[in-house]
Amino acid sequence: MQVRKAVITAAAPNQNRIPTQQLVDREGKDKSALQLILEEVLSCGVEEICMVIRPGDQRSFEQAAGDLVGSVRFVEQPEPIGYADAILRAKAFVADEPFLHLVGDHLYLSASEISCARQLVHVASEFACSVSAVQSTRENKLPYFGIVSGTRVPRQEGVFEVQRVVEKPTPTRAEQELVTPGLRSGHYLGFFGMHVLTHDIIAALEQVVADKSLTKPTLSDALDVLRARHKYMAFEVRGTRYNLGIPYGLLISQLAIALSGQDRDHILTELVDLLAQRSAVIGDGGRDA
Repeated sequence: MQVRKAVITAAAPNQNRIPTQQLVDREGKDKSALQLILEEVLSCGVEEICMVIRPGDQRSFEQAAGDLVGSVRFVEQPEPIGYADAILRAKAFVADEPFLHLVGDHLYLSASEISCARQLVHVASEFACSVSAVQSTRENKLPYFGIVSGTRVPRQEGVFEVQRVVEKPTPTRAEQELVTPGLRSGHYLGFFGMHVLTHDIIAALEQVVADKSLTKPTLSDALDVLRARHKYMAFEVRGTRYNLGIPYGLLISQLAIALSGQDRDHILTELVDLLAQRSAVIGDGGRDA
């Protein structure tokens, strides 16, 4: 299964500024978050990229894409009526092909020489089905991620056959319905923000978007429909996802990138100095009163 296309969603009301934020990459070069996301996508052989955005945001995204803008086309989601609807806006773009899907407010750092996207595409090609990247996720992070449960595939490291998909479950529901054998207590398989989806997802997306009982249908809703009809897997990527949309998300992402790059020693020195200065201020508190 060849994956030539990718869809990036960045149409939620709080997402339009995140991909334009500036960071410093592992080599010390200034780049926007969008450039880093596009580099991740292109690392796995993708040739065409569609970004789903809000009306009026195209110019800022074109500027943020820099010299990679030639690989991107834009589709608008007129109203913020849900994640599932946002992906459906790219239906004509993906046609009947499988596609890589990423969210526009996450960055990814691989723990190997192979990018996270390339790892995922390799597994999807091997199993010839939709595969979601997942990461072992602590219970306190449940409000931020879709969660899957499944059974491990024998002789396939980190691969699971998905049995349930729930968007941002409560801790009680997760404990009752979404435990995956083999994970540490209090940990669940949380979405990584990256999926390879076959054309089968389109019918599932259309079904949940048409479901009037769902206020803002999500991709998780569609994937739960998909897993009941077709083979659907999850893969524990060797890497880490960083959510730019949570408090201090941009700061934590930048620190993670810096500590994995050429300026690691410099950043560590600066952090030690910062902590020492802070400790000194706290230790001197009240002396000038």
